[in-house]
Amino acid sequence: MSVTIKSQHEIELMREAGRILSIVHDEMAKVIRPGISTMDINRRGEEVIRSYGCIPSFLNYNGFPAAICISVNEEVVHGIPSKKRILKEGDIVSLDAGVIYKKYHSDAARTHPVGEISAQNQKLIDVTKQSFFEGVKMARAGNHLFDISKAIQTYAESFGFSVVREMVGHGIGTKLHEEPQVPNFKPIGRGMKLRAGMTLAIEPMINIGKKEIWQLDDDWTCVTRDSQNSAHYENTVLITDGEPELLSYNKDLA
Repeated sequence: MSVTIKSQHEIELMREAGRILSIVHDEMAKVIRPGISTMDINRRGEEVIRSYGCIPSFLNYNGFPAAICISVNEEVVHGIPSKKRILKEGDIVSLDAGVIYKKYHSDAARTHPVGEISAQNQKLIDVTKQSFFEGVKMARAGNHLFDISKAIQTYAESFGFSVVREMVGHGIGTKLHEEPQVPNFKPIGRGMKLRAGMTLAIEPMINIGKKEIWQLDDDWTCVTRDSQNSAHYENTVLITDGEPELLSYNKDLA
């Protein structure tokens, strides 16, 4: 397994990619409301990405037809934006976006409420986000990769939610997906030892109901098998000798 350790110059480029991506997410969040289409959100996201001279990481990636993955309610990930998919009061919508800045990627996801949502859906969003931060507490040099995985799973399952198995986080750099894979559940073993300079996209996908998912006939959209809602939260994370740095997270925006 070849895991890249980023130089200081590479980290600076990824830091800027992440800074821009946090702005993209903030701008997309502003347009979310009942009555808007997922294509409208995609259009806004791509517009902001290109306004910073960046390229959308996802557009045409393995044939994906849009700049932003937009997944509604029981859709877990990789939802394709559509003019026909109109958000309505009570929905939850997950936005997964990436930018390429001077050949370096950043990747982040957020799940948002659409208008007023149920207490259970709000709990799902909150627990998914916090499960990411529980995992990140373990994302430091000297710890092992699956320490992150265990922390995410333990937290999410303590609320009775389930963790998607088929989709995992990943390394990131000049490629959108690099080694290592970062599961959101604890596999057998400890995983590799984390080293300063690694960059990881850590991204819990958490379901209200059972963990099983399947893929729709569009060959992209993944949904929960039991049709219960799912949430997604992700940031690009730099491993250091101390506290990890969240490259795609601006606490004033997120």
